[in-house]
Amino acid sequence: MTTRRIIASSGGFVSTPGLWGVMRPGGIFLEAMRLSGKERPRVCLVMTASGDSHQYLSTMYSALSDAGCDVDHLALFTQPNRTPDEALGRADVIWVGGGSVANLLALWRLHGVDDAMREAWERGAVLGGVSAGSICWHAGGPTDSFGSDLVAVTNGLALLPYGNGVHYDSEAQRRPLLHRLVGDGVLPLSYATDDHVGILYEGTEPVAVIADTNAAGPSGEGPAAYRVEKIGEETVETRLDVGALS
Repeated sequence: MTTRRIIASSGGFVSTPGLWGVMRPGGIFLEAMRLSGKERPRVCLVMTASGDSHQYLSTMYSALSDAGCDVDHLALFTQPNRTPDEALGRADVIWVGGGSVANLLALWRLHGVDDAMREAWERGAVLGGVSAGSICWHAGGPTDSFGSDLVAVTNGLALLPYGNGVHYDSEAQRRPLLHRLVGDGVLPLSYATDDHVGILYEGTEPVAVIADTNAAGPSGEGPAAYRVEKIGEETVETRLDVGALS
């Protein structure tokens, strides 16, 4: 039976010590490759949220040059470099970069990427991403797609039937806005991640919290993930430490 997996994160790659601007895969991305079950997985990068930034793509290709995978990408600017079905249909791991989740969702629907993503997920490709590449899989979440004051996006792909918060520990507006959106019923029960933390979902169930490094610390310390839900008249946040979720 095919296991559908998504890793929704605020990380995935880390800086290389002593080499400014040089990135390498962190624990989150390495786990996505491992979960593919392939000795040399085929990775497809999707950088729509950044306008298919050439610099972003170059950084990602360089970061993965020695990672033991074959790397390709799907670009939509200024015109698609291939059909979504062709690019995504052969990938074992699909990684979506950060940027504007509102623009990403609009363009994906225009070009049929949304349907191709669902098909890839259902056949067992590991879907993952950072920031916009995390929110997109959910019902929605706080976003800076429309300006410096964050607002809600509520038209995500909803492969995962939750809201999503990213950069929870590093951007001051993120946590209070997610709490307000859940409390007001704009978003359903939601999951959030601190920087360099991701949540692994199997089917639609969160099963583990993953970190890019082992710096997450013991229970109650360091970066983590969170569940935010409305219970009665209160919005309740529960910390989810790195490791398997019971």
